[in-house]
Amino acid sequence: MSKLNFSTKWIYFLTTLPAVALFYRAFSGRLGVDPVKKLEHELGLLTIQLLILTLLISPIRDLFKVSLIKYRRSLGVMTFFYAFSHFSVWMLFDIQLLWDELIADIFRRPYISFGFLSFVGIIPLAITSNNISIKKMGVKIIWLMPINPISTTKSKGPLGSYYAVSDYTKVNPEFGTLEDFKFLVDKAHKLGMYVILDWVPGHTGWDHLWINEHSDYYLKNRKGDIIDPIDFRTGKSFGWTDEADLDYNNMEMREDLRKAMIYWVNEANIDGYRIEQAYAIPKEFYDKTFAALREIKPVFLLAETDIYHPGGLDLISKFDASYDWPGHNLSKEVAKGKKNAFDYSRHINMTLRRYGQENIVVNFVSNHDENSWNGTIEESYGKAGHAFMAMNFTTPGMPLIYSGQEYDLNKRLHFFEKDSFPKIKGKTIKLLQQLGALKNNHKALESGPGGGSFKRLTTTKDYQVFAFERGKDGDTLIVMANLSKDYTQFTMSYDGTFKRYQDFKTKRLSSSYQYDMKPWEFWILIKE
Repeated sequence: MSKLNFSTKWIYFLTTLPAVALFYRAFSGRLGVDPVKKLEHELGLLTIQLLILTLLISPIRDLFKVSLIKYRRSLGVMTFFYAFSHFSVWMLFDIQLLWDELIADIFRRPYISFGFLSFVGIIPLAITSNNISIKKMGVKIIWLMPINPISTTKSKGPLGSYYAVSDYTKVNPEFGTLEDFKFLVDKAHKLGMYVILDWVPGHTGWDHLWINEHSDYYLKNRKGDIIDPIDFRTGKSFGWTDEADLDYNNMEMREDLRKAMIYWVNEANIDGYRIEQAYAIPKEFYDKTFAALREIKPVFLLAETDIYHPGGLDLISKFDASYDWPGHNLSKEVAKGKKNAFDYSRHINMTLRRYGQENIVVNFVSNHDENSWNGTIEESYGKAGHAFMAMNFTTPGMPLIYSGQEYDLNKRLHFFEKDSFPKIKGKTIKLLQQLGALKNNHKALESGPGGGSFKRLTTTKDYQVFAFERGKDGDTLIVMANLSKDYTQFTMSYDGTFKRYQDFKTKRLSSSYQYDMKPWEFWILIKE
């Protein structure tokens, strides 16, 4: 795969030159007898040419093995620039801001109608194609599900499973090339974000090179046949028949897998891994592998496990973070009225005691497994979804935003076939932007050892209301949430003046004051 390495600044410079030349000719009287029409025509033509060039980047990559992906955004921005210039010339010089004439022209001439609709459609793309929009949700770490090629042998569904890896050191061609991935990582770093890869150390797909060349790398039955993964709880197959189970008694296999993990840090400069089924892998493998990775650079390591899985806290302590599955399951029960706010607050305190501040728990309302197998956020939480998103950001730990959650995703995505969701901004993205900024701007909400203290506050309705204080270095926040489907009134022994984060209204807390909260309502209060 070849690539072009000149700076994107050259794209902006070179694509701006035609506009400079064109406007110079226009204002110096060198565009003929009807300069406005000529200017409109030339700007429209340049818009179409740039749009076609932008759309051709992927086909060029696939047909000629030339990666131009790093230039797509700059070409898209310049396409919008020319479209906007074309529209402005038409508005200012052709119809001269006569709005009735504008409307009539749009409906009278089909090509203008098409052009106007295209211009309106490209505006959101231009607005969101900037660093500010990407960073607005406060995202620090991008976790990508496996980007490796998918095995087709024994595949499930038309697509197969991302977790049936056929090559640990290759990129799935449906996603692009290695150069495309490197560009993504580099762009994320420039935005102050990190990229971690989902890693599948326990099993491969049946197309993997090791199947034929190193069959001793795999677990086998008494007949000598390679087996699919076994459920440690039952001793029976998980039913993941599209995957072949690796044998960790083979030291050579461990070393090859370790080299593959080192490869992505060295080659693509990734920032760590999310380890699939971390509890199923011998801890000794992590000791040597993680040490090797950290010799290259600091890496972030997320374990798909919790304290109740095999290995417990000893395993979790080898990682930077692990999942709060018990908290997630409990929050769904609270949302459905099977458990209450007191149960939830007790879980938070118990988690802090068992894990300690230094072991980060990842809080979530959804992820790829939850969405595909157990239901959407709406199915799981009903009207309580936003309340528990707020809990994920304000209680100790690290919040996880699953792809599509920000767009109010309300469909189960197919796991073994291609699927999509509408990218229509609703209420959730605004909430996540608020919560992201809140967490990033307050020491009290930092994750890990540097985070603030947590103190549950007693109310007269502890079975409905979850209230707590977070504090560090004079930064104090109070969170109050009605975690029930019923309206509630309560009092709380706490005094102070705060700003409510959602609307920056002043709220005075008093031990003598009676609070009213609607079902699933929450307040985030910042001490003045």
